[in-house]
Amino acid sequence: MVRRDFDPATVTPDGRPPAKARLFDGTQVGPYRGSVNGEALGAAVTVLTYGNDEPGLGPVLHIHPYDEVFVITQGRARFFVGDQVIDAAAGDTVLGPAGVPHRFVNLGPGRLQTIDIHHSPRWIQTNLE
Repeated sequence: MVRRDFDPATVTPDGRPPAKARLFDGTQVGPYRGSVNGEALGAAVTVLTYGNDEPGLGPVLHIHPYDEVFVITQGRARFFVGDQVIDAAAGDTVLGPAGVPHRFVNLGPGRLQTIDIHHSPRWIQTNLE
């Protein structure tokens, strides 16, 4: 597939160097296995990894002042975003818009694993439960 969405000559590098940070350690216990603040990479997004093996479990209802995009990499989840209910499976993405309370649970069977992209250089959250 050939793509030409923009003219590379119109983009000037901003001087940031490439960066690397470790997102997760598979030996950690608990559902939150790691995060990388965008500040550590000089980037505008923060990335988290979340997973659990128990159907019905997931993060509590919470809210962010920015968008959050969930990438389901394994399993199935039910998302509660505002007054909407969205079922998603491995390969799907779900948007939690800025200022809209949201949570999700593992639908099972088996492990739910997500990568959560926070559109902010820092993870900012208020739990509502």
